[in-house]
Amino acid sequence: MLRLWLRPADLTQIRFADRLHPAGTVLLASQALRQQPVAASLPALARRVATAAPVLQPLHHLLPSQGFVPDFMTPWEGLGSIEEGLDAIRSTPVKRVRAEVSAAYADVAVSAARRRFAAADPQVLDTLVTAMRSYFHQVLAPDWPALQRTHRRFVGEAASRYALRGADGVLTGLHGAIRWRAPVLEVDTWQDGEVRLGGHGLLLVPSPFAGPRPRVLVAPDRPALIVYPVEPPAELDSRPAGSAALAGLFGRTRSVVLIQAARPGRHTTSTIARQAGISVSSSSEHLSALRAAGLVSSRREGGAIVHRATALGRDLVSQHDE
Repeated sequence: MLRLWLRPADLTQIRFADRLHPAGTVLLASQALRQQPVAASLPALARRVATAAPVLQPLHHLLPSQGFVPDFMTPWEGLGSIEEGLDAIRSTPVKRVRAEVSAAYADVAVSAARRRFAAADPQVLDTLVTAMRSYFHQVLAPDWPALQRTHRRFVGEAASRYALRGADGVLTGLHGAIRWRAPVLEVDTWQDGEVRLGGHGLLLVPSPFAGPRPRVLVAPDRPALIVYPVEPPAELDSRPAGSAALAGLFGRTRSVVLIQAARPGRHTTSTIARQAGISVSSSSEHLSALRAAGLVSSRREGGAIVHRATALGRDLVSQHDE
């Protein structure tokens, strides 16, 4: 658990990134899509990863499949394009590369390439940057407009909460793993500790590739960066995974509800209704039937019921992907 102590000045500096960071999103997606439940729920992206596997291999080998990655791999600079982000990564001082890669490799098996990366070998860094460029263009680029539209939607929803309830409304509505107990923001992330912020505020980034836990980056003279999980846009797949086959088993609407519950992110009865294009009462009815069949689990979080496909439900979605 990471506890961020916010000063009054920090509360006046809560902002959202105005767009997704291309290089940072590559890093997040490269970890997320190596997790079977995520790959099963985003089959079109998973197929692109499989197709491009040979050129992506350096990225998958050099970076851990989950958890902490070196901070310099998600630079502050480079929002404008993938090339700007890669240039920022490539220009990282050698001393910082060595320190951060060594820390990220604490629990990772040693290999010749990883040893060279930890030593800041420029050839290995160039190979990694080339793989990141390929990942963006071959895996993410086809859906980049949809990802950006979804980002703007989440920012708009947060702006509405701020207009109605101020900073408290924004901070209490981010994610179940983020708890606001003024003046402390508790984040269930990959690191533990307490940090007193220096008045530079927070920069918030909703991402469908954040992983099971939010991610936090605290740097001197910068706002604290918090990347937190959200559901992916429905447009990431032109058709839901395995929809035709599952419809034969459950009917079209119930199969769509199960597919939505299998996607990463936080799913309430209302959000599933919106994604499936049905009423909230219909969503509740279908979720009850899927829960009775052992395909969906539900739990209360605050004032909402949150639903998630069980392992059996996710396997069923994956097996019927065509």
